[in-house]
Amino acid sequence: MSLLANRPRIIHAALALFALAVIGRAAKVQLMDAGQWRARARDQQVAAAPLPAPRGTIRDVSGDVLVESREMVRLRVAPREVRDRAQLGRLMRRAGIADALVARATDTTVKWVEVPGLFLPTDVAMLTAMRGVHPEPVLNRVAPPSEGLRRIIGRTADGSVPVDGVELALDGLLRGEAGKEALLRDSRGRLFASPAVDGAAARPGHSVTLTINAGLQDIAERALNDAVEAQGAAGGDIVVLDARSGEVRALASRRADPRSTAATALTEPYEPGSTLKPFIAAWLLEHGRARVDEVVDGHNGKWNLNGRIIEDDHKAASFTFADVMRYSSNIGIIQFAQRLTPREQFEVLRDAGFGAPTGTTYPSESPGRLAPPAMWSQKSSASLAMGYEILVTPLQLAAAYAAIANGGELLQPALVREVRAPDGQVVYSHERRVVRRLMSPATARTMRGLLKGVLEGGTAQGASLATFEVAGKTGTAKVARNKRYVAGEYTASFVGMFPADDPQIVILVKLDSPRKSIYGGKAAAPVSKTVLEAAIAARDAALDRDALSRAPQRVAAAPPVDDPVQDAPAEVVVTESAGTVPYVVTLDQPLRASPVVAGARAVPSVQGLSRRAAAHALHRAGFRVVFVNGAAAQWPSAGTLAAAGSRVTVAVLP
Repeated sequence: MSLLANRPRIIHAALALFALAVIGRAAKVQLMDAGQWRARARDQQVAAAPLPAPRGTIRDVSGDVLVESREMVRLRVAPREVRDRAQLGRLMRRAGIADALVARATDTTVKWVEVPGLFLPTDVAMLTAMRGVHPEPVLNRVAPPSEGLRRIIGRTADGSVPVDGVELALDGLLRGEAGKEALLRDSRGRLFASPAVDGAAARPGHSVTLTINAGLQDIAERALNDAVEAQGAAGGDIVVLDARSGEVRALASRRADPRSTAATALTEPYEPGSTLKPFIAAWLLEHGRARVDEVVDGHNGKWNLNGRIIEDDHKAASFTFADVMRYSSNIGIIQFAQRLTPREQFEVLRDAGFGAPTGTTYPSESPGRLAPPAMWSQKSSASLAMGYEILVTPLQLAAAYAAIANGGELLQPALVREVRAPDGQVVYSHERRVVRRLMSPATARTMRGLLKGVLEGGTAQGASLATFEVAGKTGTAKVARNKRYVAGEYTASFVGMFPADDPQIVILVKLDSPRKSIYGGKAAAPVSKTVLEAAIAARDAALDRDALSRAPQRVAAAPPVDDPVQDAPAEVVVTESAGTVPYVVTLDQPLRASPVVAGARAVPSVQGLSRRAAAHALHRAGFRVVFVNGAAAQWPSAGTLAAAGSRVTVAVLP
């Protein structure tokens, strides 16, 4: 009875304990374990999708964009989800998608269609809004506009993974920080974006400004391509270097092997031949071991040196020191180089930067090769004096010539002008860096004078300009493979300094195995002239116009022209207007022929060309160009003879 009487109390107590347990559990869940349960709920309802960071923009020295990351769209279609197949087909065709893919995308027997290629979001906005079309945003790295720039800047895989070039060297700065997009998951597991859920924005990479000038780069690439084709060469390189700052303005490279993708002006060394001679000569002058007017035996072009026959193309009984440079005498430079000890000769070349990488921002840059004296043979000293038994890259050689151009300072070449953080803050800015003083300003000035002579009656007359003086040196070197020189294979090269008295730029041209002419003065020197004439004509080619206006102008005397009396008519037919009968004027004296303008050339026709194409054609021909609004025309007209560097006005429709 007592148990039955206490049953309500027991039940009430049990219920109270249960309520307390529920309250306690609820308190634990909602108060003590609230964070844990919220996290579990969030994991079930929210999914995180990575947001790739846009790689930093790469610009040229003028600020023009060379490479950037753009948001593109990859399309996938689920045909069974599509409601308006006719509209889908129209929009897909409008986007340039092939009919075969359109047919598959509208076929309900097909479950899923991957549309190849990437599309701009604005071009497919209506398409991506349709049911059954599943867009996927993708960051695409826009490739550089030319082969030369692609070799410098490099490539990326899948728009974000660097493969080579500056993209690889500066990947830590360019790649940025990935973000995270938070998506909500519904009861069926489908994901959708919601503003109620916070994500983490991607942080773009740093922007990089190169020292390359896009206009000059384009000029160099076109000149190199034309030269390789005209000479039947296996390839070549052009380097344009700012002699005062060490900044690289253009790097053009071309190889017959399609697998070659590097900037070979930095990665492939070669034997420079006679272009190495000025550094031996400068050291001798600097240390008083030779004089400009000093004379050595020319051996009439053939010299037996300890059983080794040394020959010159320009044969003479004797040479002055200046003539050794002018005519690129092997016999002469070897005799002068014999005044150096092996250690001194090694140090001359080592101090010029050969045998060590320049330190520019480019992966896999070659240091070249310069063996220490302990590894030399009896022939090494003479070989080095002629530019053999040493390997240099085109950039190394251009940097060494910049020391002659700027008054004697060897500068570290630079490819990067500036780096900016995403917020615009400058985190790096290139400053001129002197590696060492290579020679005194006086010696550098003397060497520039000697190298002007190479273009004035010497081996590089093909590089002479009609308006400005240029100093430089040619080189013609045999090509070695498997430790043997290949018969008939040569490297033709020329290194120039412009303008000669106060150089702004150094230009190096190298052609590999040219077939038409093997000589640097015939094959490479004219390419330098082409580049310089186009650079002078172009407004955006990184030249100091004020300094050029003060530079000495060449006054080329017109060649004497005989009076061709026998070819001039004694009568002239004159027509007043179309359709009228001409009448004859009898002259007292025969007409004289028109004088020939030194350096004159025919103005090319640019009618029907775009502004850019017209500018390229005129720049390549060595003219300056000015565009004005008006009916299509050009002055002077096509075919007119005009002096190189003169202005051509082109009228285009506004």
